[in-house]
Amino acid sequence: MFGSRASWLSFLLFCSFMSSPLSATELADEEDVVIAPEPELAVAEETVAAAEGTVTETPLPPELNILGHKVAPGELMTLSWSPGQSFPSIDTPVPVLVARGAKPGPALCLTAAIHGDELNGIEMVRRLMYQLKPDRMNGTVIGIPIVNLDGFRRGSRYLADRRDLNRHFPGSGKGSAADRIAHSLFYEVIRDHCQYLVDLHTGSLKRTNLPQIRGDLSDEAVFGFSRNFGGITVLHGRGTNGTLRRAAVNVGIPTVTLEAGGPNELEESAVDGGVKALETLLQNLGIQPTRRFWGTPQPVFYHSDWVRTDQGGILMSQVKLGDSVKEGAVMGRVVDPVSNTGSDILAPFTGRVIGMATNQVVQTGFAAYHLGVEKAAEEVQEEARDDEQSLGDAAAADESSDVASADDSAAADGDAAPSDEIRAADSGGNPVSNPDDTPAGECSVTC
Repeated sequence: MFGSRASWLSFLLFCSFMSSPLSATELADEEDVVIAPEPELAVAEETVAAAEGTVTETPLPPELNILGHKVAPGELMTLSWSPGQSFPSIDTPVPVLVARGAKPGPALCLTAAIHGDELNGIEMVRRLMYQLKPDRMNGTVIGIPIVNLDGFRRGSRYLADRRDLNRHFPGSGKGSAADRIAHSLFYEVIRDHCQYLVDLHTGSLKRTNLPQIRGDLSDEAVFGFSRNFGGITVLHGRGTNGTLRRAAVNVGIPTVTLEAGGPNELEESAVDGGVKALETLLQNLGIQPTRRFWGTPQPVFYHSDWVRTDQGGILMSQVKLGDSVKEGAVMGRVVDPVSNTGSDILAPFTGRVIGMATNQVVQTGFAAYHLGVEKAAEEVQEEARDDEQSLGDAAAADESSDVASADDSAAADGDAAPSDEIRAADSGGNPVSNPDDTPAGECSVTC
């Protein structure tokens, strides 16, 4: 019995001895199970930290600081810009509409009525700004519907001193009234808050323009920007010194002018075409989608000329905006109402009517029709680059030429664009001039 009990105890001791390593192994396994999640938690914390770092490095700040105010994401605000167009006690600030998207994106600026009698752009800004949905859009849209409030109140293109504000940018804080207004707008709004700029215009007095984009297509950034407006006509032009477009491009802001219609009236077709182009731009920039995306091919014009009358009288047109004409075709006729004599105005080359004067009394040399020659966009860009290089070489070779002196004098006058000489005359006797050769008050490529 005892022996049997001793044997049993020995057996139990043996089992206990054999089971000890198993317990240690199991304990180690349990410790592994407990410890295993710790590295995963550490990785998760690093991932969260990385994600938070990504959100922090947004290209836009959480609030937009402009004109002394903070505009929060998802907010539409009406701010005030005070350019000092009158004495302080009765000065009326210019409204500035700012739509701040809930998500990061580009900053687009719209300016209208730099010429106070150009109403179509004012309505374009209103329609576009109030269809924006800041809580769902990306980036920022800044709209200034009436830049020249002084001229707008008087129904005038110019400021009170008869200066053309769009010949004074970027302006000067110590210059004329026009210089100071231009300086205030450029440095308080444009330079620091606009990544893209569209300056809205119409034709000048008794002239009208086919809806069109005008830009310096020799500039790579401007060329790319101009391709975002859908099927609207595009016209190449460097822009005159002193224009907002030229000043903005000079500081690296891709800028175009959008021309549509004529002054002193609201033209629904011109406004609608301009708004459609701007809606298409918003979608292409990724700011806000549109239901009216303008996907038709974009006509691009590199060369254009104003065709002028060779006698005074009453102008009677036989073409309308957008018409295509062949070289030698009769576009209109100027008639002397007393002698019943007159002369035809012939197309100097095959092209399209992209701007024209309304029927009216005209003097000799009056700019009557703006003809453009359509080409492929890439071809236009290449020719624009070649011309830009040629201009640069010529300027470097003769900075003190008479032409340069004439341009300087015209620029100093402030009311007129620098003029080029009349370059040619067609076989019918109608003077043909460079698009920039436009007297004060006449709207050309550089308005």
